[in-house]
Amino acid sequence: MDKAELLALLAEALQKELNAAQRLAKDTAEAANHPEARPENDKDTRKIELSYLAAGQASRAKELETGLSWIGQIPKKPFGSADPLQAGALAELDVGGKPQRVLLSPAGGGIKLSTPGGEISVVTPSSPLGRGLLGKHVGESFELVIAGQRREVVIVGVT
Repeated sequence: MDKAELLALLAEALQKELNAAQRLAKDTAEAANHPEARPENDKDTRKIELSYLAAGQASRAKELETGLSWIGQIPKKPFGSADPLQAGALAELDVGGKPQRVLLSPAGGGIKLSTPGGEISVVTPSSPLGRGLLGKHVGESFELVIAGQRREVVIVGVT
């Protein structure tokens, strides 16, 4: 699977999340403004809680929109072993003796992409793994604490 197809899969996953977030924000905002949400007494905070929830969901939708635009700007060029890892790098790792493939991306952290070659995890530079990978080269390694245990992460390859 080439880089453009992989990024299209990621964009599709983010678009699904965006659609759901927009729908939830709209539904919650409507619920907050529904006559039944009117407070029954001075201790009833239903309307306020729904308003906060709607604002949070709208904020999440905005984050996803921004992430989608970032995904569209990721270079689709292949990376060589001498190139420092940055957004768009598909890295093959050895994490404590287990192989793992990750796509370094500015958005979509935590998403798992199913490909014919196996699963690829999306990591962002704000995650511990993403921070560790950023700027590194093939052959380099670093330590990462996973579930309270130190593990060595070795960058085996990159595309």
